[in-house]
Amino acid sequence: MRHRSKKITLDRKKQPRELMLRNLASSILIYEKIKTTEAKAKAVKPIIEKLITVSKTGDLTAMRRLIETLPQKMAVKKAMEVLGERYKDRKGGYARIIKLGKRQGDGADIVQLELV
Repeated sequence: MRHRSKKITLDRKKQPRELMLRNLASSILIYEKIKTTEAKAKAVKPIIEKLITVSKTGDLTAMRRLIETLPQKMAVKKAMEVLGERYKDRKGGYARIIKLGKRQGDGADIVQLELV
């Protein structure tokens, strides 16, 4: 039974789910906003906020932690150089979810996940 289990499975096995969320996180860091389903956005938002918090320190350890999480080098570079400096004085809440409506084909809730 899954009583009070907070894990969001997104109907995928562990490795495909984790890679999908890592790719979504790197896309958000590179483009600063994406359109996706509400469930995926809610699953990836804590990951993004933790990555930005790590990048705020700006040292070698932070870069290595970002490299092991993010698959794209461009996302690591932007997180360290641009986003870490931008959110230096902010305590948290780096991303926001804006609801856009339903998807035409299957009626899934579509949202825009963007950096504040």
